[in-house]
Amino acid sequence: MRITLKRSLIGVDKHQRATVFALGLRKIGDTREVTDSPDVRGMVRKVGFLLEIEGQGPA
Repeated sequence: MRITLKRSLIGVDKHQRATVFALGLRKIGDTREVTDSPDVRGMVRKVGFLLEIEGQGPA
């Protein structure tokens, strides 16, 4: 699954900011390939409004 940070972290809760950093995203436009696992899906669901997600399989 490919995730890209599309929105700024200004004004975002510190827990959501930590989740974005844990996914390996630092700046707007950063893209990472992550494994499609339940824990990563939970993290993506928590901050999905900040991300663009590609290649997401069935839920």
